[in-house]
Amino acid sequence: MPGPTTSGPDASDHPGAVLFDRDDTLIVDVPYNGDPRRVRLMPGAREALRLLRARRIPVGVVSNQSGIGRGLLTEAAVLEVNARVDALLGTPLDVWLHCPHLPEDGCGCRKPAPGLILEAAWRLGVEPGRCAVIGDIGTDMDAARAAGARGVLVPTTRTLPAEVAAAPDVCRDLLGAVRHLLGHPSTVRRPL
Repeated sequence: MPGPTTSGPDASDHPGAVLFDRDDTLIVDVPYNGDPRRVRLMPGAREALRLLRARRIPVGVVSNQSGIGRGLLTEAAVLEVNARVDALLGTPLDVWLHCPHLPEDGCGCRKPAPGLILEAAWRLGVEPGRCAVIGDIGTDMDAARAAGARGVLVPTTRTLPAEVAAAPDVCRDLLGAVRHLLGHPSTVRRPL
């Protein structure tokens, strides 16, 4: 179990844990990538993690990996890619969870269902309502909402305008999203 999550006078304002979507949030998306050599961090990822680690906030990844269910990836390949992400970040994340199922499987772990977030919160010893989820599409925000967690959207070229409009908070980039969660104003849009 991680130690105390934050310290300082405004520690209660900080999330108890931050969970990232993987592809197009923490790393550049390469569809159905099973090759660790193709992994590239998103801009600001290393610094974002450093800021969270400095405050002793547990971090993890919750990711849909339907390539496993489609037969395009193996479980081992996904784990190798995740290990490469840890290596590039310079420190392992506290929890890695992924859903291997197809969208039509109707499982409880595939985002927008809350299963991955609830499981990550349980493993980290943090109430789901104290978690924040950073992702790039509406299913990430829907999963956060379903789990009772806070969602922050970091749009990419594949993020739909309706997903941006529906998101609780929208930040320009990953580092800005983490700064926003830590109480430092960033480029953020909230619903009116």
